[in-house]
Amino acid sequence: MSDILLTDAQREDAEHTLETINDWLRWATSQFSGHGLFFGHGTDNAWDEAVALVLPALHLPMDAPNTLLSSRLTTAEKLHLSVLIAKRINERTPVAYLTNQAYFAGMPFYVDERVLVPRSPFAELISQQFSPWVQEPENVMRILDMCTGSGCIAIALAQAFENALVDAVDISPDALAVADINIQDYQLQDRVLPILSDVFSGVGQEKYDLIIANPPYVDAEDMSDLPQEFHHEPELGLASGEDGLDVTRQLLANAAQHLTDNGLLFVEVGNSMVHMEALYPEVPFTWLEFEQGGLGVFMISKADLDAHFGS
Repeated sequence: MSDILLTDAQREDAEHTLETINDWLRWATSQFSGHGLFFGHGTDNAWDEAVALVLPALHLPMDAPNTLLSSRLTTAEKLHLSVLIAKRINERTPVAYLTNQAYFAGMPFYVDERVLVPRSPFAELISQQFSPWVQEPENVMRILDMCTGSGCIAIALAQAFENALVDAVDISPDALAVADINIQDYQLQDRVLPILSDVFSGVGQEKYDLIIANPPYVDAEDMSDLPQEFHHEPELGLASGEDGLDVTRQLLANAAQHLTDNGLLFVEVGNSMVHMEALYPEVPFTWLEFEQGGLGVFMISKADLDAHFGS
């Protein structure tokens, strides 16, 4: 059934026969399971995907009480849900773009197709204030969030490091427009600054205690094999050359001059970590492990960057 579209007749049948939120959650789950969707933008199964679509589409909280789920829907609400469910199946549109909402580090953010859907394991590191590598979080004053996209990492960093000013850098004006929406929503205009910049080109001589980078890192082979859902995301935020490391090479070459003496660089490279280890066998990257899942994130100090890539 995976190559069969959800038909207008099936939608109309659902609109006439399904009454409650629970009915629609059950039906959406069945349809998502039966149509071979790829789950990789915040959920990993059909039920969670249905919850992530249905509740925000009805302007309800994700932790809505079970008693509320037996509520009956209006005709307009049913039509709205059937349209969204059809788009998720027939166009393979990620749920976050249908609801304009995604969660990162337990916080909701506005997203649309100008930015990637948040899904970085950096959320776990931020919640731990990058312990044990950062031992005095109150002394972190300047942070750079490289390739900020929706601004979710920059905003989470500002929440975790209350004394820090955060520069949120991106090469895409469209992405920065989305980041600005989220910065305004969290009322962090005085501490999170969106900056148009090609890697470090827009930050002058600024130095940072922490540089956090989630650059594009998908290599050419993986780009050609990505599920259809990923092709709704901006390619600028995914592809980074033949080995996925075009931007990461620039980071490594220039980060040291933008770090304070005890500064640290954290970079996510995902599956391209295999290329990193082949390219830089002598560099002492610290590859991080995550309790909540995720891989391909390394840490390196300013001192080691100076030693291996020059100052």
